[in-house]
Amino acid sequence: MTFIAAEKHQSQVPALQLLVALGFTPLSQKESLRLRGGRLRNVVLDDVLAEQLMRINRFTHRGREYAFDLEDAHEAMRRLKPTPDRLKGLRGTNQDIYDTLVLGTTITKSINGDSKSYSFRYIDWERPENNVFHVTAEFSVERTALSQTRRCDIVAFVNGIPIMVIENKRPTESLKKADSQLIGYQNEDNIPQLFHFAQLLIGMNRSEARYATVGTPRKFWQTWRDEEDTDEAIAPVANRLLTAAEKEAIFSGDFAVARAYFDALATEGDRAVTAQDRILYALCRPERLLDLIRRFTVFDGGLRKIARHQQFFGIRRAVETVKQHDLSGARKGGVIWHTQGSGKSLTMVMLGRALALERSIENPRIIIVTDRDDLDKQIKDTFKSCDLEPVRATSGSHLLDLVRNRAPLVTTIINKFDTALKNSKQADDDSSIFVLVDESHRTQTGRYGGHSQFAAKMRRLLPRACYLGFTGTPLLKKEKNTLSTFGRLIHRYAIDEAVADEAVVPLLYEGRLVEQQVSGNVIDRWFEKISEGLTESQKRDLKRKFSRMDALSKTDQAIRAKAFDISEHFRQHWQGTGFKAQLVAPSKAAAVRFKEVLDEIGHVSSAIIISPPDENEGNEEIDQESKDLVRGFWSKMMARYKTEEEYNRQSIDAFKGSGDPEILIVVSKLLTGFDAPRNTVLYVCKALKEHNLLQAIARVNRLYEDDGTEKQFGFIIDYEGLLGELDSALTTYSAFEGYEAADLAGTVHDVREEIRKLTQLHDQLWDIFKPVRNKKDMEQFEQHLADEALRHEFYARLKAFSRCLHISLSSDKLFDVFDETKVDALKRDWKQFSELKRSVQLRYQETVDVREFEPKIQRLLDDHVVAMPASVIIEMVNINDPDALKAVVEETGISEASKADRIASATRRAITEKLDEDPTFYKRFSELLEETIRAYREKRLSEREYLKSVVDLASKVARKDRGRDVPESIRGDEDAQAFFGVLVGQLKAADNEPLAEGETAAIANAIIGIVKSHLIVGIWSNEVAQNNLRNAIDDYFFDVLRDERGVDLSVEVLDDLELKIMGLARARFAV
Repeated sequence: MTFIAAEKHQSQVPALQLLVALGFTPLSQKESLRLRGGRLRNVVLDDVLAEQLMRINRFTHRGREYAFDLEDAHEAMRRLKPTPDRLKGLRGTNQDIYDTLVLGTTITKSINGDSKSYSFRYIDWERPENNVFHVTAEFSVERTALSQTRRCDIVAFVNGIPIMVIENKRPTESLKKADSQLIGYQNEDNIPQLFHFAQLLIGMNRSEARYATVGTPRKFWQTWRDEEDTDEAIAPVANRLLTAAEKEAIFSGDFAVARAYFDALATEGDRAVTAQDRILYALCRPERLLDLIRRFTVFDGGLRKIARHQQFFGIRRAVETVKQHDLSGARKGGVIWHTQGSGKSLTMVMLGRALALERSIENPRIIIVTDRDDLDKQIKDTFKSCDLEPVRATSGSHLLDLVRNRAPLVTTIINKFDTALKNSKQADDDSSIFVLVDESHRTQTGRYGGHSQFAAKMRRLLPRACYLGFTGTPLLKKEKNTLSTFGRLIHRYAIDEAVADEAVVPLLYEGRLVEQQVSGNVIDRWFEKISEGLTESQKRDLKRKFSRMDALSKTDQAIRAKAFDISEHFRQHWQGTGFKAQLVAPSKAAAVRFKEVLDEIGHVSSAIIISPPDENEGNEEIDQESKDLVRGFWSKMMARYKTEEEYNRQSIDAFKGSGDPEILIVVSKLLTGFDAPRNTVLYVCKALKEHNLLQAIARVNRLYEDDGTEKQFGFIIDYEGLLGELDSALTTYSAFEGYEAADLAGTVHDVREEIRKLTQLHDQLWDIFKPVRNKKDMEQFEQHLADEALRHEFYARLKAFSRCLHISLSSDKLFDVFDETKVDALKRDWKQFSELKRSVQLRYQETVDVREFEPKIQRLLDDHVVAMPASVIIEMVNINDPDALKAVVEETGISEASKADRIASATRRAITEKLDEDPTFYKRFSELLEETIRAYREKRLSEREYLKSVVDLASKVARKDRGRDVPESIRGDEDAQAFFGVLVGQLKAADNEPLAEGETAAIANAIIGIVKSHLIVGIWSNEVAQNNLRNAIDDYFFDVLRDERGVDLSVEVLDDLELKIMGLARARFAV
């Protein structure tokens, strides 16, 4: 006898056999119907449930244990089963039943006239062995309002409650058919009553299997990869012989004819382990099945979700880790590194749920920490939609109150810990506080390793808390210390694994080139005229800055050529498909210009999402025309949408929908944490690198399916020559495959050694200025540094002190050596000496502010650099296929050798600049531009480190008539008028009337005072300093305006005002 390829023989009976071996008692079709009271509409095994409820439930009264009776069991069953008036649709009813199963109910009992309510369980979650498990095949259920029935291949029960439904197929049939059947059965006109109770759904054939839960769309049905099970462990279970009684139950009715085949199969020897065996063994072992249902299921905005395998094992490993303690008694923490698109926010929710349910952890308190306000809101909303109600800290003092009051679930931005620590010298040493840090690679690691200053303050306030970091971006080599910050890598799920699991779509890359040509003699003569009066060194800086590719990428002709190519590409390949695209522009002005050209061509619709200008475009836009272009666009958007929030909401909602716009143009917003599943093409017109590049390309890797159209790939169309950067980032990401814990040792500083050196380095810095007689006279300090050699010695000593100070500040051990007064003095000296360095560099013409020349140079490029039509230079390649990517990279000259050349070149350049013999200076400007373009065409530029952005200093906006009267106290004060304009009408008294303008003007001046008190050198490139300022503004609004003066202020209004205030501060107080 040979094999039989039918569904029954290849999938259905083998599944029944394995489930029986796992502990499920088989029921014949006849017996299962009898236990349902003979009613095909009923899906619960009533007799089994009643018996089990009496068996697993007891109550104690005055030290004596009592049993519940059958009447109590029937009352509990009545509460579990939904009557027609309690039905809330499929999802709502399923959630109600889930909550009842997990939480149980209460039954009132009277003993000797004393009535009390007692807890009553439907399932014993803690002790799986106390429950009974049954399985049956060909389970017929009567359809809604019809006498017809539907037959489910396999249904499994816990205590008589149907918790799992399986659809089997033969190996040659697609699993899509199984998924579709199980989804169709859930419809209101089918058999929804079975799926009111169901917890787990599996579609399978012998060679593959996918699982989901009730209400899951087909595209989100997942495979399972087990990190613990082996075929050696599964084989004995799969080949366990059935008892006579088990055979009688399985091979009855329609299955009787198959008995002889399976008897013969057993006598031939063991069968091989299959894919369906693996998923059944992984998900259906009683203890694993109950754990999945209880701890790894959430309802996200009413949509039920069950953990993917990486979430399950990541959370399990995290719980195992936090149950361990170090020598100080603190729980061990670590990093969970799951790639973008893998459900990181839900992983945090599930971990919070798992910690709350962990019996070995008493009264856990969870604090969710993010680094951005929008992420803080998003995480709070995710927890809330999963029926967990977090409190969002509105200020540092509010955070401190929540910690003191032992709030069980809190969300906060990390900078709030600064004020919280200032207001409290008393640390909370509870070891059952769990701090879950989102995007942990950005906020937690110090400049030289260890902890960032905010992270160190967080650890001073919560010294024995357990810290768990979450990141979806790669931990690049120079960031390996992210792991040391948290102690260890708990779990990793990389992008190649997500692609293999079909959790995200693969990405295809295509490189395109817009060639540019230079009219040499004209541009050189104009450059010499523009730069008259500059020193040779300053001319060199100008030449170097504007011979870079990012300056050329912003020329009008380059934008026009790319926009035309993008319009044609989208029109030919994507228009009318339902899929959409994002365009990443190099600046806000470029974004507006891209849209203008796309609108002029008229083939595709587009929209722009940017942050407001807020008088601040000097940081990015270098000419007045560009600034006015951005402000003009923003004014139109505000006239149309009224508020930034509404502009963002409507634009994003429209892009996520099926209508216009087809292309969304962005600069930096929406490159991280933005999910629009129909977003399929990313047009890259901006230089990106490392985790920013990987974050950006992940915008188009989400799954999407609509009306039978399924997204197969995401597409990266690159106009910037970033293949080398992409290869480097992906290679570094996958290189962690061989990561060993020993690698971590080299990244960990001996902080105590650095702290010991701090006083000596501080003294050495001051030694330079011993001859200065008046230490309060900055002019004397600057005159003292007139000698170039002495200045360089000062720079070297300041650099050494600065590095040592930052390493020391990354650890709370610093405060074991120095008190807070001494630390503040060290920080104050560092700030003043940094300001002195900047001042003498300007004074002795080592650096120069060239902003006034930049608009003229940019106009020169616009007029004399010609852009040619775009051409494809790298054909489509799957970047998730390492071999294919490596081949293309090597073809385009981006090899290991060229990376070594880059290092050698950078070294030579450093030496040359130090000797002040820069050969670049002697080249004609046109030659520099030609060299840059040639390097770009040959794909060498993408190997180099990108230099600083084209413009890094803001210019104050030209003084203009504001067209309105302002209070007397701020007339003539442009700064105060700007802040007044932001605040007026936004602040309201307790009676809901707007504050008087005079009072608003006083508040504007107070805020300016706060801003000025926090200004330090380089604040607008220093995230820590900016967070300090935000924190102080938060505290002023809540502690002073709201609490002391009764100003009505919502968190939403504050968030909007804070954003605008920070923008104004950046524009008006450049330091």
